[in-house]
Amino acid sequence: MSVIQANHVLDAKGLACPMPIVKTKKTMKDLQEGQVLEIQATDKGSKADLKAWAESTGHQYLGTLEEGELLKHYLRKAGQDDQNVERQHPHVVSNEELAASLTDEAILLDVREAAEYAFARIPGAISIPLGELEERMNELQADQTIYVICRTGSRSDMAAQKLAASGFSHVYNVVPGMSQWTGETTGV
Repeated sequence: MSVIQANHVLDAKGLACPMPIVKTKKTMKDLQEGQVLEIQATDKGSKADLKAWAESTGHQYLGTLEEGELLKHYLRKAGQDDQNVERQHPHVVSNEELAASLTDEAILLDVREAAEYAFARIPGAISIPLGELEERMNELQADQTIYVICRTGSRSDMAAQKLAASGFSHVYNVVPGMSQWTGETTGV
């Protein structure tokens, strides 16, 4: 196996969402254009999170190597020519607005990792983790109202952007998400 050369190594072991992204964002600011950052993490959800974050900011997600429980993610810092401003989905609803808006016609899409969903979810929510969204979009109907939720609103923002870019016309990001949800939940 070849060794991947990184210009900087970031220790994000033991951190859960959104901290690997927060630390990555801060570290990226100090790198030169084209330099490679290795992020060492143990959170399984960090792979989808970092890949989606890189796509939304214009940085290049190079890949992830798994060494037992350790995930080594590699990102290349974009140059001025290929870096985008971090986007935000324009349609946002609060937890309270979601609670009042849930109907039989609306879909509640939970994009957290399967383990997060298993422990606490809003009854009736559909689980499609962010990392699986592109390959599973066909399970959703583009003309239905879709409320997208995660733990804090970050992954759901990225998912809402992807859905909107794929032709889904009634997509809403739920903020602040499950971290502050006070309504009914179910789980193991």
